[in-house]
Amino acid sequence: MKTLDDLLAEGVAGRHVLVRADLNVPLDGETITDDGRIRASLPTLTKLVDGGARVVVTAHLGRPKGEPDPKYSLKPVATRLNELLDATVTLAGDVVGDSARTTVAGLADGEVALLENIRFDARETSKDEAERGAFARELAALVGDGGVFVSDGFGVVHRKQASVYDVAKLLPAYAGGLVLAEVEVLRRLTDTPDRPYVVVLGGAKVSDKLAVIESLLPKVDRLIVGGGMCFTFLAAEGLGVGASLLEGDMIETCKKLLAEAGEKILLPADVVIAEKFAEDAATESVLVADMREDWMGLDIGPITAERYAAALADAGTVFWNGPMGVFEMAPFAEGTRTVAQAIVDGDAYSVVGGGDSAAAVRALGLPDDGFSHISTGGGASLEFLEGKELPGVAVLEHS
Repeated sequence: MKTLDDLLAEGVAGRHVLVRADLNVPLDGETITDDGRIRASLPTLTKLVDGGARVVVTAHLGRPKGEPDPKYSLKPVATRLNELLDATVTLAGDVVGDSARTTVAGLADGEVALLENIRFDARETSKDEAERGAFARELAALVGDGGVFVSDGFGVVHRKQASVYDVAKLLPAYAGGLVLAEVEVLRRLTDTPDRPYVVVLGGAKVSDKLAVIESLLPKVDRLIVGGGMCFTFLAAEGLGVGASLLEGDMIETCKKLLAEAGEKILLPADVVIAEKFAEDAATESVLVADMREDWMGLDIGPITAERYAAALADAGTVFWNGPMGVFEMAPFAEGTRTVAQAIVDGDAYSVVGGGDSAAAVRALGLPDDGFSHISTGGGASLEFLEGKELPGVAVLEHS
């Protein structure tokens, strides 16, 4: 892949550079609750700004239905970028319309235009290549004949979308620093992990993680399971799980995985259960054999948390994707906190696989620099580890 450093060596002063960033941050109304992805985009944007480029940023927020929706406007993102970036950032009022063209045309060297939510145009995510191609041509036209493209939104490189894939076939294309770093980290996990190699998987559903489990099991030394998905594994062992989250159609699959994996898969010995899904619910820590019929499990228990921490203590490499419980509620956060702290305290090369895991790191007050790498792309990370081709990376390699 040609990289951002290659582009900077060529010179960017006075040139329009179209950057696909991942600025899909969580919001509470118009308040950003975790600006991690915005901060992750800063190094690439700063280098372009310092080089005198006229930067045009595309990004999405949430899941609008292919048309403008004020709830998903990038206005809060533009405000935060203006606070963090040492440059003027102007938000266009549309994606490729009059406002976008005027805003881009008005850029001076070292200034930034942020286009409105790229998914306000249904062609961005269209399955029709002709529709995506037409939209990509309009994006490319914004930066003119001398324009170039920098792909820096790792969280979307597993999608064949206009601003990620199709535009890279129209403009000279370069991998941004974030995409390059993410790919290098994931290649280290798949090619040359230091051992013991321990993977920690949480989250709600086995079905969401099945492909990565099947791909990683032959490669890892231990696979630690928590979150809602652990109850389907426990049911596969013949245990009752009360009112806990359960994927009945995955029980036989879990039986097969447990039979094949031997002692590699670690499951909870105890869990924190609650009478309802609420922060003020009555709770109790019980052994997995003693689940109450009408109560639900919402976190791993203290015995399990300590066992998992011990299993991480001598790790050479750790990949963590998915919380151990409903960390957003204080009574069910300790499992995630204990496991995450064990990773921080260890000497392993540690990768946090984006999404809810990255949010948990910040919500629980853990230090970002306690981990070797915090990914910005949970889905992209998992698909890479599953062995799938990432279209947004492949197109950069082919170009």
